[in-house]
Amino acid sequence: MQSDAQTLINIDNVSYAYDDRPVLEDITLDIQRGEFLGLIGPNAGGKSTLLKLILGLLQPDRGTIRVFGDSPASARGRLGYVPQHAAFGRDFPISVEETVMLGRLGLSGSYGRFSRDDHERARAALATVEIEDLRRRGLQELSGGQLQRVLIARALVCEPEVLLLDEPTANIDMRAEEDIFALLKEYNAHMTIVVVSHDIAFISTYVSRVACLNRQLVCHQTAQLDGKLIEQLYGAPMHLINHNHHHD
Repeated sequence: MQSDAQTLINIDNVSYAYDDRPVLEDITLDIQRGEFLGLIGPNAGGKSTLLKLILGLLQPDRGTIRVFGDSPASARGRLGYVPQHAAFGRDFPISVEETVMLGRLGLSGSYGRFSRDDHERARAALATVEIEDLRRRGLQELSGGQLQRVLIARALVCEPEVLLLDEPTANIDMRAEEDIFALLKEYNAHMTIVVVSHDIAFISTYVSRVACLNRQLVCHQTAQLDGKLIEQLYGAPMHLINHNHHHD
């Protein structure tokens, strides 16, 4: 159950395994309205799995997850999701605008047909991520940063209350990464955001709290992050790299 009126996602003692291989163990986490939560940890630490459990795409082996006080599957229409990898090839013959429109599927009055309102919302989402001028281009013509903006627009067009992003800046350059996180910071004024990232020092300048996940979970305010804590999480020496994006 929700612990208070501001808790949007409640994860209580959740465990999950793939073919008897434990991925998550006894995860307990409350995500509050208006949070910008960074989810970090080593590869195979369970980060993507946790997002899929929140979305109701997987079911916990033990424990419960409540989203807006309901089951994840029931609340899915109130969530936006940007997966780690696009579920289609870059050479798929579809335009930027058509890709974003996919986020309206199931929300329109008639199945398989988009209304004028759907088109207007798609244009608004493209304008929000500042790529409206690319709407007629094919996906194969886009840079990595532009494609990520398309995928974010596709998630935004369903007007989610919570936005979940799995490595949204993987394989794109530092300038595009800065632009996307600046954009996410703006959305956070009216939207709860959970973002998976490996770039620990960089996201700590944007997020309000960090959840460190390596099968088990530890949460910290960003000011508490240091090299020793990160080494404990990853099980090996790590260096916090300061990108100096915003200050000397």
